[in-house]
Order: sequence, then C-alpha cells, then structure tokens
Amino acid sequence: MSQPELQRQNPAISIAPAMSPLRELSATREVALHLTDVSFWYGAKQAVEGVTMDIYANSITALIGPSGCGKSTLLRCFNRMNDLIPGTRIEGEITLDGVNIYAKSVDPVQLRRHVGMVFQKPNPFPMSIRENVAFGPKRQGVRNRGELNEIVERSLIDAALWDEVKDKLDQPGTALSGGQQQRLCIARVLAVQPQIILMDEPCSALDPIATLKIEDLMRSLAKQYTIVVVTHNMQQAARVSDGTAFMLAAEDRVGRLIEYRSTQDIFTNPQDKRTEDYISGRFG
Repeated sequence: MSQPELQRQNPAISIAPAMSPLRELSATREVALHLTDVSFWYGAKQAVEGVTMDIYANSITALIGPSGCGKSTLLRCFNRMNDLIPGTRIEGEITLDGVNIYAKSVDPVQLRRHVGMVFQKPNPFPMSIRENVAFGPKRQGVRNRGELNEIVERSLIDAALWDEVKDKLDQPGTALSGGQQQRLCIARVLAVQPQIILMDEPCSALDPIATLKIEDLMRSLAKQYTIVVVTHNMQQAARVSDGTAFMLAAEDRVGRLIEYRSTQDIFTNPQDKRTEDYISGRFG
C-alpha cells in the first residue's frame, strides 16, 4: 500500500519525519534485548508463540495489534512481571547484556531496577511527590538527604514535571492531574536509572493534551533510554516509535509476531496483508 493511499484511509496518521529504517538501527545501535523463540503460557493456555526479535538501544519500539494478541504479556516478559502470576511458564530466551534474564542466577527484583515499568493507569504511591520519586533510591540504600534531593530534582526534570511541582514536593502525588501523575510515575522509574523503560498503554487514561506531553517526553527520553511501548493508538505508534512490531492472535487465540520493521516502512509499505488490514482499520 502506498503512503498516499494509507493516509487517505487513515488521514490522522502522520509519520514522524526522523524515522530510521530498522536496518539502519541494527547497523548503528546496540541490541538492548534479544528475544529468541519466546513462548508464554498462563497455566495450560498459551498466550504467545515463537517470538524472535531484537530491541535496539536508545530507540522506541512500539508493539501494536488487536486486544488479546499477547502484546502486554510479551512486554511483561521483559522484566519478569509475569512471574508474579501463579502457574505461568515461559520458553525461549530473552537476553540483556548477554545474560538470559530467566536464568536461575538472575534476581527478578534486581532485573526490574534495570528494566522499569510504567503502567496503563497512573499509580502514584499514597505519599508525597518527593517520597514517590525517592522511594526506589531509598530501597537501593541511598540515605543522604542531599543526594536524594538531587535525584528527585533530576528525575522530575527528566520527566518534564519539575517546573510544575518544584514548589509543592511535599504535597500528595495523588493530588496531581492524571497526566502529571503519569509523569510522576515515569520520574519514579527514572530515579533508579534503568537501562530500559517499558510502557503499557501509558496514555490510554489521559486526555489529548496530556498524551502529547507524554509522547514528547518519550522522544526526549529515548536519547538516554531504550523504550518499548504497547499501544492501541496507531497515530501514537506512527508519531513516536522508530520500530513497530505487529502481533496477531489467530483462531487458536495464541499471539504471534506477524511483522517487525521500521515504523515508516510498516505504515507505508507493510509486507503482510494482515498488517495492512490492521493499520488501515479493516479489522481490530
């Protein structure tokens, strides 16, 4: 499908001008996460089958597809959040810095310090803005008040929230607006300086203005961090991501990776008819 034809069918979709083809990412950036034949089960029910892909450092990778195709399940595999669900099982391999994150020697708690998570609904802790951001560093043993204050300020600046809250750091985080709460949650993740930030539909509960702020923030953060985002919003995937992976569950309701290419390529010249049908709004 040509770009003009796609934009006639979906006029709201605009392609970010600075998209790098995935082949260029592979040539210029290191692999942050390497997935080899990853499959996942909830008890006897298989949710994901045979996903092999590379996530590149300092880029934004979007996972798209209809509800129930395994996007969020796959995302949660990247920091072993699914371990918290009884009866789950994973096969295949996911490596970070050459280490299989599911090896018995890997502590999931330590892993989550390197691979942070921002959830669909903002979830600030019932404590002050300052304490929300300082929570992780305190758990890591930081006790010096001056150092904690520096971490709080730096994290809120990086989350584009400092100017809005610098005079009310001791007020409850739950008193902020929805968009501010989500940026506070991002600041809380940044405070422990992860390598990778996972975002599971981070804007689904936000209004359009707050959504654009989060998207601008994502592009800024990608200069320092690797970001993987699950989104149902095709316009959002087109605006912010460098690479896009399309997943789909067939009649057996098992999610599979259908196509993974640069965002520009997948939205203007999808190679699989199912991808074309999805991004053009014919199903899903």
